[in-house]
Amino acid sequence: MQTYDWIVIGAGITGASLSYELTQQGFSVLLLEADPNSQSATRLSYGGIAYWSGTTDLTRQLCAESKAIYPTLSAELDGETEFREIDLLLTIAPESDPAKLVAAYANFATPPQFLTVEAACGLEPLLDPAGIAGALTVKHGHIDAGKTAQAYIGAMQRTRSAVLAPRGTYKIATVTNLIEGGVNTTEGEFFGENVVFCLGGVTRQFLKKAGIAIAQYFTHAEIIEIPATDLRLSTLVMPAEAERFQLEANASRDDVIWDQPGAEPAPAILDAGAVQFLDGRLLIGQVSRTLTEPNAAIDATQSEADLRKKISRVLPKVGALAGNWQHCLVAFSGDRLPLVGKIPGRENLHVFSGFGNPLAIVPPLARRFARQAKGEPDSLLNQVSLDRFSSVG
Repeated sequence: MQTYDWIVIGAGITGASLSYELTQQGFSVLLLEADPNSQSATRLSYGGIAYWSGTTDLTRQLCAESKAIYPTLSAELDGETEFREIDLLLTIAPESDPAKLVAAYANFATPPQFLTVEAACGLEPLLDPAGIAGALTVKHGHIDAGKTAQAYIGAMQRTRSAVLAPRGTYKIATVTNLIEGGVNTTEGEFFGENVVFCLGGVTRQFLKKAGIAIAQYFTHAEIIEIPATDLRLSTLVMPAEAERFQLEANASRDDVIWDQPGAEPAPAILDAGAVQFLDGRLLIGQVSRTLTEPNAAIDATQSEADLRKKISRVLPKVGALAGNWQHCLVAFSGDRLPLVGKIPGRENLHVFSGFGNPLAIVPPLARRFARQAKGEPDSLLNQVSLDRFSSVG
């Protein structure tokens, strides 16, 4: 019976990158995924890498490391990530004050620059000039997060030990519960010296069943996915006044409510944005709801209508394209930083989740996590550890 050094649960971008980095440090890794075809946060990710957006020493450091990793990541993994740099347009609503928004972004590592309506429409011809009062722009990284996760998994599986044995193993299996020294799954029992949870939005619920409370929450994120089209979006468009971060702050003030079925800690918001991938596929989003039940019923028809109405104010031709409403869970914490490291009081159990801005910081944190596991102390990881919320729950 094989015992792995690490069992990683969840093969989205977090679990995939962490599994790969652990194998690079010489560990044997078992990566478990319940459903590789699910509509996960990785599968439905915009793919944006906001490495310009650091506002603290911690986030600026991680964003700088991320910016250094991505350009050569495809070559390192020998797999496609579709990395590129694109223009991000943060549209300013007609009723907003552009000067106040310029000031609000001034403390970012690379502050976005203001564009007049004419200049913004020159950068993105699909914009409706009547729908904006200008825009902010900055260079933004972009990948296909699903393909990047697959590239990480492939590279993990190809990693070999000194005797040419594979260090990384990938299995499709649903973890049903924790057992002594490992996990029980639909494919049997697996054993590991360490178990790390990369389950995104369902991490809190899974751990609760095991008697473990962590201060992680989730939004129900709703988008419209549009198949490949000849219409070409030149930029990644998002609102300058994004409401999602305030929603997360409001929804995480009371941890207890997240254990109450059917609750809604804060009202839903709609941040209208759109992005197009290299294959022509588009995503329009997004509605964010804080409903405490992962399988809560949502009126997809009304949600799609709301999304189309709001995006059409800015990008009318995009809002008219036929597509399919999609839904996933997006994890977040109470302070916009992830939850990374050991679960307090639980020997050999770890979490790598709660990333509100995942693609900008996941690769460097996965690398740092793996190096610390190998014995290289990392004081930066203390700032994202679960200890800061250990009294919650």
